[in-house]
Amino acid sequence: MLINLLILSAAVFLVSQILPGIQIKNYVTAIVVAIVYSLINFFLGWVLIILSLPFIVITFGLFKLVINAFMLWLTDRIIEDFQIKDFFTTFMAAFLITVVDSLIKWLL
Repeated sequence: MLINLLILSAAVFLVSQILPGIQIKNYVTAIVVAIVYSLINFFLGWVLIILSLPFIVITFGLFKLVINAFMLWLTDRIIEDFQIKDFFTTFMAAFLITVVDSLIKWLL
């Protein structure tokens, strides 16, 4: 679990360096973002997935990106040192964080 949090925080930090609309204070903030995002995903993510299951099926799973963007937006609102400019940037960040996180886990 600790390794997954460190991988997710590395993904958050890398994406914040790539996308100009994301401001993150430092790598410690990226770790806090990963923890808060994971907690939101654990407590709220499954409820959102169950409620939106018809949309997920109709879009062949792409609606999960909207759910991930919403959870990232919530994380942005909770953490003061983590700022995302707009919804498009949030959506792109959610997509890139998912891709980078998956790539790092696949490489390890």
